[in-house]
Amino acid sequence: MEIHSTTVIGIVKDGKAAIGSDGQVTFGDTVLKHTASKVRTLWQGNILAGFAGSVADALTLFERLEEKLEDAKGNLLKASVELAKDWRQDKVLRRLEALLAVVDKKHAFVISGTGDLIESDDGIVAVGSGAPYALAAARALMKHTKLPPYEIVKESLKIASEICIYTNSHFTILKVD
Repeated sequence: MEIHSTTVIGIVKDGKAAIGSDGQVTFGDTVLKHTASKVRTLWQGNILAGFAGSVADALTLFERLEEKLEDAKGNLLKASVELAKDWRQDKVLRRLEALLAVVDKKHAFVISGTGDLIESDDGIVAVGSGAPYALAAARALMKHTKLPPYEIVKESLKIASEICIYTNSHFTILKVD
């Protein structure tokens, strides 16, 4: 049994981006921590990333993504493609159990443990146990409000925390304007 984190959502809208997570970390069906930060800024503060899944695995992937961003001089698309290729081909990385959500002012991607790179159609990405709830809330807010990405992330996480037992209401939200 591994230590897992849940619920990250990222939004790209109007040349701005935000990503946020709840703070819950679980071990099986036990909550170990309520105030974890699962999101961080990368590449000179211009790229935001978050993870769901195994904490140790996700931290390894953050390090790899940072290396790829350095090599790509901050080009998120190129770095994400390279990370996904490595993840698929490397015997050690293939065993990692985590998902990454990454955003900048133009792109929103999910990078999976099977080496998949999925670009969002609507500028919204979500990973983790509460992802379906946060995603549904974010889509409704994007469609029916003029809220900026930061506020959409905040409200989406709030709604997810009220529905998903693996999502709490201690949020960490980052933004790039």
